[in-house]
Amino acid sequence: MTKFPISRRTVLRGAGVTLALPWLEAMHPAKAATTGAKGKGPVRLAALYMPNGVREDMWTPEGKGRDFRLTNIMAPLEKFKDYLIIPTNLWNAGSLTGDGHYVKISGWLTSTTITKTQGVDISCNGISMDQVAAQKAGRATPLPSLELGITPVSTGVDRNVGYTRVYGAHIAWSGPTNPLAREINPRLVFERLFRAGQPQGDSAKQDRLLLDLVLDDAKALRQKLGASDRIRMDEYLSGVRSLEDRIERASSPEKSHWKARVKLHEDAKPEGIPKDYAMHVRLMMDMIALAFHSDTTRICTFMFANEVSNQSFQFIDGVKGGHHDMSHHQSDPEKLASYRLINIWHLQQYAYLLEKLRAMQEADSNVLDNSVILCGAGIRDGNKHDPHNLPLVLAGKAGGRLATGQHLVYEKDSPLSNLWLSILEAFGTPVEKFADSTGHAAGVLA
Repeated sequence: MTKFPISRRTVLRGAGVTLALPWLEAMHPAKAATTGAKGKGPVRLAALYMPNGVREDMWTPEGKGRDFRLTNIMAPLEKFKDYLIIPTNLWNAGSLTGDGHYVKISGWLTSTTITKTQGVDISCNGISMDQVAAQKAGRATPLPSLELGITPVSTGVDRNVGYTRVYGAHIAWSGPTNPLAREINPRLVFERLFRAGQPQGDSAKQDRLLLDLVLDDAKALRQKLGASDRIRMDEYLSGVRSLEDRIERASSPEKSHWKARVKLHEDAKPEGIPKDYAMHVRLMMDMIALAFHSDTTRICTFMFANEVSNQSFQFIDGVKGGHHDMSHHQSDPEKLASYRLINIWHLQQYAYLLEKLRAMQEADSNVLDNSVILCGAGIRDGNKHDPHNLPLVLAGKAGGRLATGQHLVYEKDSPLSNLWLSILEAFGTPVEKFADSTGHAAGVLA
């Protein structure tokens, strides 16, 4: 407990972006990439997260290797079949411990076991795959990475399983105790892209002054925090160095080789957060495509909703009830039918993004050719909270580094981290080992 409570919405402002503070005990209530081959664009990496699992009986394609047929749920991806890699039988062994959803989502991109807590001492005990890539390649673009979502961070405790709901809102971790804040307003995403990619006049000098004020505020705040919060704050402040690097590059263009691949026009700015959920998701897909096309960032994560979301999908003909309720189908035919339609809708949005990227030409290729776009979930069947044989699909050719057009079937319970190791290799930020990896996922790399 603290005698110096601060709001969960407290932020530090400067450098053209809003810096959300890491999760601190002081916020606890008093009451309980790289460039591709010549003639191609840079490689991009995105991970899209679907909450609440899938219809497990309708996910896995028929056949294997290049001789496979997509299931009904995957029908929206049929026209991208040559761009796909669908891996079967991968899982995160670290997610077996603990009931419910939270262990599966927060460990999805880290392949670790999160620390069970009902308080603020959260830890994923690792770093997410996207942030490994950002640490190695983030200096190549104005924004090292972009974290997006639709719904605000959940708070409180899920008493059914004994985990803080904060875990259900994060897949990107820059450190064990530092989940990255997501932007949920498409207008603010656009403004961030526009400002980061098009510094004008003495804006870099002004940004440096603002950042100095941010750091002064942070240092003053640090003195009022407890010991554990100071550790979190120190880890957080180390990440601010990337902003200092960007400001330095902006003020000294001769030191930076980065140039926007396309210019952003301010009249394309979205109005804000739409009330319509489907439109909100589409706008976020547009922002990812814009960020990648302009090369303002090459790394992005996106969450369709927080885990355990009971978002209503009654705007889809035939769906009755909320998402989480339908995922706990108990083999009820009516709920299973709705669950299937919700799965199809998610893949339709994924296909929408893929189509936009494919339509964006660069040199003798297109942005999808030069991307790795992942879509998946941290559980398979929402009714059983099953972490085995995770639903995953990759799209894009990573500049020719991925052997696409395949359904790859692995031995039961093969490490998910092997796929992350292969994605990092394809992105151009290879590591010798990631979490519990045993080697590259066979057949993924060209």
